[in-house]
Amino acid sequence: MQRRNVLKGAAAGMVMGMTGAPVLAGQTAFVVPPEEAKHQRSFLQWPVSTKVHPDPVFRDMIQQTIADIANRISAFEPVTLLMAAEHQAAARKKLSGAVEIWDIATDDLWCRDAGPLFAKCADGSLVISHIQFNGWGGKQVHGNDGKIAAAIAARLGVEVIASGLVGEAGGVEHDGHGLLVAHESSWVNGNRNPGLSRDEIGARLLAAFGAERIIWTPGVKGLDITDYHIDSLARFTGPGRMLINLPDDPDPDDPFHAAALETRDRLEAAGVGLEVIPEPAVRRVEAEDFVASYANYYVCNDAVIAAEFGDAAADALAREALLRAYPGREVVMLNVDPLGETGGGIHCATQQMPA
Repeated sequence: MQRRNVLKGAAAGMVMGMTGAPVLAGQTAFVVPPEEAKHQRSFLQWPVSTKVHPDPVFRDMIQQTIADIANRISAFEPVTLLMAAEHQAAARKKLSGAVEIWDIATDDLWCRDAGPLFAKCADGSLVISHIQFNGWGGKQVHGNDGKIAAAIAARLGVEVIASGLVGEAGGVEHDGHGLLVAHESSWVNGNRNPGLSRDEIGARLLAAFGAERIIWTPGVKGLDITDYHIDSLARFTGPGRMLINLPDDPDPDDPFHAAALETRDRLEAAGVGLEVIPEPAVRRVEAEDFVASYANYYVCNDAVIAAEFGDAAADALAREALLRAYPGREVVMLNVDPLGETGGGIHCATQQMPA
């Protein structure tokens, strides 16, 4: 893919908020709610950079894909799409009237990574628990995307609490009930957090999410732009339980397959309940680096927005697994192949604002 070019962390550690007040991991005054909790809105970003997407035909395709996702989510909750003013007239032609546009400049579409990580305080108010985006370790231009979280905070008038971390929210899974899972490769990496140990990073992640425990697994460094984000492999569906997307016939020579199996083993050893979704055997896009992840779905109010890949049997199995994991929600499956061609999926492109 083009974005591809049981261990516990330290119990508690201190980071400094932008107010200067210390925030202690495991004792934070805020918690990032689980994705399935009620949302106030969803955020997405409009991909416009000609450096990132130089082919105008493909750029139009990926913009249409983001529009399709935004339009479908807007049937269930408010959607805000971020883009600079000069792109809005053309974008509006692809969008439902229910999709709101905010004049916040963007480079690319990956709102899970560049967008704001919202946390809820004990009194119900929201803050942004900020993890600074740096283009996945300086691998991609991010002059606008690196400023998105701060711009949204200014527009909403919410406080930004610095985590002391550089990275991406897509690089850590949280169940909203105290447990995190992350690949070390996306965090314990000189391209994001030079000079910080795994325990120091783990403590800051715990503080940023208001969590108590982190399960680390090795992941894969240097073979994709994200250094192997966990959210394309395994996702929490509730306290201590996950869906994991695994190949039926793992290739022992594929480092991503090996890392995925290692993650599965460590999660099982840590007592996490797992349900396996098989990867599609048939895909519309046959490129070796195409990302075909059923796990990279998005949970919005009353629905789950997920990818389908043209394998009728595997698509049906994924739908059934999502219906079991999220009873009472509609499962909407979309063709988002352009996202897979650029190394991501629906979850990577979305970010929720809790109610």
